[in-house]
Amino acid sequence: MSRYRFALRPRWILSHLLILLLVITMINLGFWQLRRLHERRTYNASVRANETQPAQPVEDIMRPSDPVSVGHTLNFRRVAATGTYDTSNAIIVRSRSLNSTPGVWALTPLRLADGTAVIVLRGFLPSQGTLERVPADAEPPAGEVSITGLVQETQTAGLFEHPDPAEGHLDTMARADVARIAKQLPYPILPAYVQLQTQQPPQSGPQPTVLPEPVLDDGPHLSYAIQWFIFTTIALVGYPLILRRKARDKEKEDDEADTDDLDREAASVETVPQTLGTP
Repeated sequence: MSRYRFALRPRWILSHLLILLLVITMINLGFWQLRRLHERRTYNASVRANETQPAQPVEDIMRPSDPVSVGHTLNFRRVAATGTYDTSNAIIVRSRSLNSTPGVWALTPLRLADGTAVIVLRGFLPSQGTLERVPADAEPPAGEVSITGLVQETQTAGLFEHPDPAEGHLDTMARADVARIAKQLPYPILPAYVQLQTQQPPQSGPQPTVLPEPVLDDGPHLSYAIQWFIFTTIALVGYPLILRRKARDKEKEDDEADTDDLDREAASVETVPQTLGTP
């Protein structure tokens, strides 16, 4: 073990600690991705179970007084609703895309027979800039309509995202925040919105485009987990090899230094008789 004495020097000890911290971090990241994979599969199973159920009247499974989290348990539940669109309170959700095309979402309250309303995501409108209002040719049908769609959980600002202004009437928003929309409506609304699938009578024109159903897959979590575990293996195998190579180089340097010392000693011995014999 003497050949590894260099590894006990302060800078090498610091290196050991950094590698240990790196390995612990990568292992945790790998298991975190596996947990994300489990959550994704659980969520997908829940979505599939909700999608297989027959459409129910939306007012039978949600109430305006329900907590906002109701959307999580009912996410992608198929529902039906009949009412009239309130186009005067339509909302544009900015910065959306469909098949790599930039645009916006068109959200419109649907007034129900009991006096409440549900926010309907009618679809996607392509737009290169900021669209302030729904174009006339993309307005919903007037009069009573019957729709079917998928329940969607209300959207809220993330940790590093700016929320929409809390006060005032908004025509455009950054997300489909049902609670924020409710603040500017004169009637109660259900706590989750509905992603439109079918509508009778149908839209008169091609816009807005009805959004497709979600693609249910495992995502990249398994491949990310494998990558983190591969990086961990490389560190656990590679670092000892680096130490071994360093020890071998150090040993070689010591041997060469010893050889040089012996050569210098031999050279000094040879010059002594000549010096003594000088007159």
